[in-house]
Amino acid sequence: MKTEEEINEILKILKNEYPAPQTELNYETPFQLLIATILSAQTTDKQVNKVTTELFSKYNKPEDFLDLTLEELAEEIQGVGLYRNKSKYILKTCQKLIEEYNSQIPQARKELMKLSGVGRKTANVVLSCAFEFDAIAVDTHVFRVTNRLGIANSDNVRKTEEELMENIPKKMWSSAHHWFIFHGREICKARGPQCEECPVNHLCDYYKEVK
Repeated sequence: MKTEEEINEILKILKNEYPAPQTELNYETPFQLLIATILSAQTTDKQVNKVTTELFSKYNKPEDFLDLTLEELAEEIQGVGLYRNKSKYILKTCQKLIEEYNSQIPQARKELMKLSGVGRKTANVVLSCAFEFDAIAVDTHVFRVTNRLGIANSDNVRKTEEELMENIPKKMWSSAHHWFIFHGREICKARGPQCEECPVNHLCDYYKEVK
């Protein structure tokens, strides 16, 4: 595992590389972000944005979505992966939001995770991006990058999140989450990582092993 000094240096470099840390999902309200994040599972943000541009022009509230049948919603979102399952999740979530939360998005992880299709990662994205809570959402990029670097050392997503929360200053959790995502997309890719071009390769456990 990295020392505090090494972690701070990695974060400083990544902050320099990715100075505008924010989600690439397009949204205007917490509800839209919730729906977009549910849609983003196993689908790129770019593809989700293509779908939600049309979707959100017609449906903006839980009540709007409940005017749709399962088949109608599936047709609206068929550009994303697992769209049939996601249609079920979205309609169940909208129903629950109306019945139990007065159509508002809850601002607590425990409550968010009661919604259909919302796991810990999705809840953390909503808390961080929509409500500016300090949170680290561990997606496939965050998991890969942080374990390669040595900021985390786990084959388990939840454990990785716990280690990152312990090793990274709380005020930097949300920003760091985005830095790791961008770095994973652009440099530290799952296949064919561009290690020689990586600005933090001198601090990376994976690079030292490969080299």
